[in-house]
Amino acid sequence: MKRRLGYLAFVVALSAILAVSVLETAWVPPESQQSAKPWVLKGLLALAIASGTYGVYLLLSAGMSRLVHDKRRRHDMRNVVRFVMVVAAIVAVAGVLTDQWLGVLFSLGIVGFGVTVALQQPLTSLLGWVYILSMRPYQVGDRVRIEDAKGDVIDVDFLVTTLWEVEGDLVSSHQPSGRTVTVPNSLILTSEVFNYTRDDFPFVWSEVSMQVSYETDLDFAKETMRAVAEEQLGEEMRGQVETYREQLAATPVDLEVQDGPSVNVVQKETWVELRLRFLTRPRRIQRTKNALYDEILARFQANPDKVAFPAGRFR
Repeated sequence: MKRRLGYLAFVVALSAILAVSVLETAWVPPESQQSAKPWVLKGLLALAIASGTYGVYLLLSAGMSRLVHDKRRRHDMRNVVRFVMVVAAIVAVAGVLTDQWLGVLFSLGIVGFGVTVALQQPLTSLLGWVYILSMRPYQVGDRVRIEDAKGDVIDVDFLVTTLWEVEGDLVSSHQPSGRTVTVPNSLILTSEVFNYTRDDFPFVWSEVSMQVSYETDLDFAKETMRAVAEEQLGEEMRGQVETYREQLAATPVDLEVQDGPSVNVVQKETWVELRLRFLTRPRRIQRTKNALYDEILARFQANPDKVAFPAGRFR
């Protein structure tokens, strides 16, 4: 579809150029309309430039779809090409309409200074877009949190980043809400950005909690929780922990990382909270929690002589 539109845009551009060449020699307007001829020719040239530039963009975009298989890289390249084409088309059209190429460039410099003052926020967002492309704090497909907005990045445009919202005020438990959230790119320069799915390590640690009474055999309960997590996540987790250690070794951070799942104990007033810590993919957090909780609860209930649950409703 893009290639067809690109070829059509080229046809329009060539038709406009042909019309200019014909009208310039064959069209002799009446004396009262002599002043209109230059503007008609300039308008056709401007149409040729705009249409030709659009056709080039469409064909380059179609070529990238075939040659660049990485969706994220293709998205970024398409945005850069579009930005360059828009700027080039604006300068070329302005030069054609005014016949003052140097004057246009000089005027753009003066106007640009005024625009910088008047449109500081959009320009900061544009600078944020450049920073996103160069430094890669996140890219299309990543799950991120920027201030209060959390979701999967579906588009990074010149001025805004669009997220497919996760959680928010409609749902919980790491589930999509169905809404999209638009975040100005300027926030990347002034706010914390949390990336849950980095290319080099697309995993995060999470926890699932179980509440038991003080009469519980804590050693048995902790070992049961670790065993369930080991069965479901152990092999994958050990491989990813090794990757994480290699990344840590390249930094000044000295941090001990366990090979497998671990259980932390938190004492409450009338019960003990056992928190199972495990490694998983961000988009599988809730699914993993549900599977772990169901299996752990079933094993606890199968051993009532070793595991007791808190009595009462205040927990």
